[in-house]
Amino acid sequence: MAAMVGALWAATALAGGAAEQSPVAPTNPPAEAHGNAGGAASAQARHSPYHSMRMTDKAKKQYVAMWGVNKLRVSSTNSGNLIRFTYRVEDPVLAKTLLDRSATPYMYSPKAQAVLQVPVMDKVGPLRQSMSPKAGQDYWMVFSNKGNLVRPGDRVDIRIGTFQADGLMVD
Repeated sequence: MAAMVGALWAATALAGGAAEQSPVAPTNPPAEAHGNAGGAASAQARHSPYHSMRMTDKAKKQYVAMWGVNKLRVSSTNSGNLIRFTYRVEDPVLAKTLLDRSATPYMYSPKAQAVLQVPVMDKVGPLRQSMSPKAGQDYWMVFSNKGNLVRPGDRVDIRIGTFQADGLMVD
């Protein structure tokens, strides 16, 4: 009886080990494998490897204390060709760095290893606000995303002069 139980245990251990080592095919292959490069199926197949997290209260207080801004948000347009960065000014003196026309803003995506810049239009100029900041007002700037390198769900870093905000998730 003991030999039978030992043999049964050894057989299940071997079968379990073989199952763990065998490769498992994905149950939902990417949409590109089926030749569907666009549409709703490919939008559902994309998902972020990051957990959606809200900015902690400590981080919010730090941005207000150091830079005079809060409510940082990065969002993609429907076409995906532009990425919009918005923020609210709480302390105009500290927030001058973000609205300084001489400071060049950059958006870096570690996942895509791409640096995005604010596009400059011939008659309009750079697509960003650069005026004297006022407390309680929202400000924005737009980054060019040609080739859709940065997608919703990606984390990005923003650099504007000495200002930096790391790990902001694109909505």
